[in-house]
Amino acid sequence: MDLTRLSYFAAVAEAGSFSRAAAALHLSQPALSRQVLLLEGELGQRLLERTGRGVVLTEPGQALLQHAAGIFALAAQAESDMQDRLRSPRGRISIGLPPWVARSIAADLVQGFLQQYPDVTISIEENLSISLREWLIAGRVDMALLFDPPHSPQITTETLLREPLVLVSRHALPAKVRMAALSQRKLVMARGPNALRKLLESYTVPRGVPLHMLAEVDSVHTVLSLVARGMGDSVLPLSAIQGTASPSQLSIAQIISPVVRNRLVLAIPRARPSTRVTRFAEQLIKRVVSERLGLPG
Repeated sequence: MDLTRLSYFAAVAEAGSFSRAAAALHLSQPALSRQVLLLEGELGQRLLERTGRGVVLTEPGQALLQHAAGIFALAAQAESDMQDRLRSPRGRISIGLPPWVARSIAADLVQGFLQQYPDVTISIEENLSISLREWLIAGRVDMALLFDPPHSPQITTETLLREPLVLVSRHALPAKVRMAALSQRKLVMARGPNALRKLLESYTVPRGVPLHMLAEVDSVHTVLSLVARGMGDSVLPLSAIQGTASPSQLSIAQIISPVVRNRLVLAIPRARPSTRVTRFAEQLIKRVVSERLGLPG
């Protein structure tokens, strides 16, 4: 169906006269009449009856006029949506990141938003995964990267990275150490509750491997500074160490028997509506994590 002819028909029906509709449309009356006749021929039904005072709708014409109103409304909505896509969105988006992850990728996230959506304010919220998960559920952040979060029906998760836990020391280490050997190390780690600590203990406790904590601190940066001074060893994800100290300062050994891998997931509240900005944020986070934290193989 030709929408232009449909609009001409609607104009005649609403004006009740070909002459009045032609004047409003800045068309000649014969040209307007021809367009309506072509529409009637297209549909195979008479839509208007001429009278001495103008025109009246036939029964098919009345039905078509009702359809036309819905069609024009949809067309206007589509045009408005297309125009909106040309405009830069405004507003604010809040992304939660664990501290060492923020140190690795926050600058790229902010730069990516400034380039794509300069009128959107991006807020980076740093905290431990357990707190970020609570903020997600409470609606304080729009999305977050979390380490090994427990299942929740209120959030959806997508695993972006799985990486091995390693033993880190100032002193020389073999390429691999057995988990049982951790009982012989004095460790510097985050205090509980902490996703990494809980993950490690979920392996050591059932195997009867005691962990001897020399110090408990929340900051990975502080953990590494203590390890670099030779005050103790630590167990960390491999990517947490990359770029924080030179190889000459730290020795790294993969933990085996068993190998332990953590999960970095992108978490989003189920109740949060998807928008152009949040969809862009999801894709940007995935790309930056892959580029900055992704491990070979």
